[in-house]
Amino acid sequence: MAQTTPNHKLTVSGWAAHDASGVITPYTFKRRVNGDNDVSIKILYCGICHTDIHHAKNEWGNTMYPVVPGHEITGVITEVGINVKRFKIGDKVGVGCLAASCLKCQFCRGSEENYCDEVQFTYNGIFWDGSITYGGYSEMLVADHRYVLHIPEHLPLDATAPLLCAGITVYSPMIDHKLHRLIEKRVGIVGLGGLGHVAIKFAKAFGHHVTVISTSPSKQQEARKLLGADDFIVSTDPKQMESKRRTLDFILDTVAAPHSLGPILELLKVNGTLVLVGAPDKPLELPSFPMIFGKRVVKGSMIGGVKETQEMLNFCGENNITCDIETVTSDKINEALTRLANNDVKYRFVIDIAGKSSTL
Repeated sequence: MAQTTPNHKLTVSGWAAHDASGVITPYTFKRRVNGDNDVSIKILYCGICHTDIHHAKNEWGNTMYPVVPGHEITGVITEVGINVKRFKIGDKVGVGCLAASCLKCQFCRGSEENYCDEVQFTYNGIFWDGSITYGGYSEMLVADHRYVLHIPEHLPLDATAPLLCAGITVYSPMIDHKLHRLIEKRVGIVGLGGLGHVAIKFAKAFGHHVTVISTSPSKQQEARKLLGADDFIVSTDPKQMESKRRTLDFILDTVAAPHSLGPILELLKVNGTLVLVGAPDKPLELPSFPMIFGKRVVKGSMIGGVKETQEMLNFCGENNITCDIETVTSDKINEALTRLANNDVKYRFVIDIAGKSSTL
């Protein structure tokens, strides 16, 4: 493992955390030159994900400093390798969480590279050449074309960027449970934040009745009026929770804070499914009786593979789905990270990497 290899000859400006304080500062580093299977991308926008906080502060204990975060990247191609046929210079593209995988296991062959045992991520990973990967908080990226995605032409690159993590995180379990094919189901979304708000958009686009489950009564108006939710349950109100018992077919839990799953499970019908996509830093409380007496299933899900992520972007293009964002300039990254940690954003921050010069 090394920060760079002899092939890393491109000097790039970016922003990195250097220790567990998590403070992001300007950082100049090297990227590899464009290879035969690579594309070079001028980064225009990069979303800020809660994962960026975890890595910047080494909260998961695996950060390799200096770390350049960012895995919600959009921009335009400036160079293509000789083996690249799907992309050309000037294409609008995106890069999500994936940078490399083994390409030969059952998951890679089945377009589920995200579950490959050797998967490496866009930042804080180890690329095939042994170098550490650096993410989208930077002016350009060199990526293997097999992990690059086309952005539908009419979608704005800023509001599309968070779809590459937040979007696919909630889209994938819905596809896995055939919500794109089933007749109207009753779908619950726990948490109205960066993941929850786009989950509502997908579930409504699939034609389902959507109930938001939140601890914050103040979010009811935005859930219903702004995002189109059909119902709203205040999870701290026992009467409301009891009145909605056994009413939902499928629940997507997006909350990243510790909470009990028992009351949420009681909202599911018999044979209902609860999928966890939030990542609390402490174990969740999971009582057995709501599962046993309701024949219910609790499972987890992460991002999707490249093929599924492209399908999601195409679906967003067809249905005009983007994320609700607040753009920030590079000098406001630390402020944005602090506000994100305090849930003070509706609903995702996106860094305007290119500055005012970008109109895409």
